[in-house]
Amino acid sequence: MSTPPQRFTLDTPLSLRSAFAFPLQHAKARSEVLIGGLLLFIPVVGWILNMGHRINMVHRMQHGQAAWPAWENPTQLLKDGSITLLGMIEYHSPALLLAWIAWQQNIPGLYPVAAALWILATVAVPGYMSHYCLKRDPSEIFNPAKALRRVFQAGPGYWHAWVIALSGLLLSFVGLLGLGFGFFFSSVWFWQVAGYSFATQFTQSFSLREQNESVLPG
Repeated sequence: MSTPPQRFTLDTPLSLRSAFAFPLQHAKARSEVLIGGLLLFIPVVGWILNMGHRINMVHRMQHGQAAWPAWENPTQLLKDGSITLLGMIEYHSPALLLAWIAWQQNIPGLYPVAAALWILATVAVPGYMSHYCLKRDPSEIFNPAKALRRVFQAGPGYWHAWVIALSGLLLSFVGLLGLGFGFFFSSVWFWQVAGYSFATQFTQSFSLREQNESVLPG
């Protein structure tokens, strides 16, 4: 059965409506959100697979393909999710180290500095995600200075993407009303909203396109 036409793509002007609707735009998309939520019941591995899934969706769209199906090749999804997770750990480790020193040495003045470093790292992470998605090149990840530079090169649209992502985060807590388990699925929806928002902004700003390559290596 073929995937229905994709209404919201990386070429769609980014808005709350397009971002919120992206993961739910047809039955195939919604089924992949459900799969992602179910996988979260597997500690750690489920989260990593969901990260890999978002990367695969963006990779497919950057290569002129429909975002779905994207729950294919679990080995590749684990690899992508693990590599990008290592990047997040690298970016946030200075903040964690400084907070640990503040706690061990009882230096309260270091906590605000650690918090500032954490925020800076969080801001920088989207600066490598969409570029990694294009060719799955790990060198795109482990360079915080380059990632942060891209953030500012992306202009006001980057902060627009953050507004949408944070709005999605707040809305995702509605899932807690479903006996708590609903949050597994609403959080997957939020992750896809955020991933789509940043991928749209960076793909459009940096022309991240490859029309003639295969969707998955090998």
